[in-house]
Amino acid sequence: MDTAVIISTARTPIGRAFRGAFNVTHGATLAGHAVRHAVERSGLDAEMFEEVILGCGMPEAATGLNIGRHAAVRAGLPLSVAGATVSRACASGLTAVANAAGRILVDGAQAVVAGGVESISLVQPVRLKTTVREAWLDANLPAIYMPMNETAQVVADRYRISRESQDEYALISQQRTAAAQEAGRFDAEIVPMKSRKLVGDVAAGVYEDVELRRDEGNRADTTLEGLRKLKPLADGWSITAGNASQLSDGASACVVMSGKLAEQRNIEPLGAFRGFAVAGNEPDEMGIAPVFAIPKLLARHGLTVDDIDLWELNEAYASQTLYIRDRLGIPMDRLNVDGGAISIGHPFGMTGARQVGHVLIEGRRRKAKYAVVTMCVAGGMGAAGLFEIFN
Repeated sequence: MDTAVIISTARTPIGRAFRGAFNVTHGATLAGHAVRHAVERSGLDAEMFEEVILGCGMPEAATGLNIGRHAAVRAGLPLSVAGATVSRACASGLTAVANAAGRILVDGAQAVVAGGVESISLVQPVRLKTTVREAWLDANLPAIYMPMNETAQVVADRYRISRESQDEYALISQQRTAAAQEAGRFDAEIVPMKSRKLVGDVAAGVYEDVELRRDEGNRADTTLEGLRKLKPLADGWSITAGNASQLSDGASACVVMSGKLAEQRNIEPLGAFRGFAVAGNEPDEMGIAPVFAIPKLLARHGLTVDDIDLWELNEAYASQTLYIRDRLGIPMDRLNVDGGAISIGHPFGMTGARQVGHVLIEGRRRKAKYAVVTMCVAGGMGAAGLFEIFN
């Protein structure tokens, strides 16, 4: 039986949405950069790739009719390489990797590029103006349209997750990311990118040329006192800008190929895709859904929480991250060891692909064997992927 292995990964640095380095950079430009470098790092001939599968949380707005196809062309791949876009909100990038593995294992494709992208700066304002609610859903399950901030507060209230514990977790995330940046633990995955940045108001039309070399969302000087001084997003809430994920722009890609072919060509993979599971739950507490997806995934492979050496759990909010950690008994020294979306940033479609690339590289450094990448998903869903790391 063949396996689906990941042989390379590359990503842009993550920019702050609206005021960061990529605030006027098109999604196809971001994704093309990541795809091109992932392909170059793989060492494979471009003609070997059957397609580029990209996850995007908001593809219906301004990123193009098929950002996967656009990114393939923008990356300089031959027009014979097809492209596809998948959208499962914050799990889009992970779903793209799972779909690419299926192309290898089921359809016999030799190599596929998988990844994710989001230009929140350009797309979110457009989407907010064009969202149309379906009448039956709005009448029968209105929570499916509930803003994510509200669902995070529902989790905090329903499961008694205090503001203090959320802020304490957010501080750990910031500290871990700062330490990882200082030690260069993101360097192997990031490819610096030049861009033209809008400075100030659009009407002023002032731009500057910049080159982003590292994620720009981390606040290394964060203190617990500073987090506790932040105002909640609404009266009576415990959710703040400090204990929630950051809106961000960026793209990530990896090359997935046949394990048999990699062996024939003496290619040393980073690791192998082993499985994927999804689950649904009540939309008003969508953040906790990984507690349903993860056990399903582990049971299929005869594993337990204790068998997993590293966990990449998207920090959409500290409230839901803490609930999942405590409900499943995930050890803190194995969870988001270099921080997560609270400190790194969260370009929706990119995040899952970024997590895959990072956990494979960091897992190899730590000589880990199994890793799980997981996240909650808008609308009341959870997703989880299992990866074996090769050392």
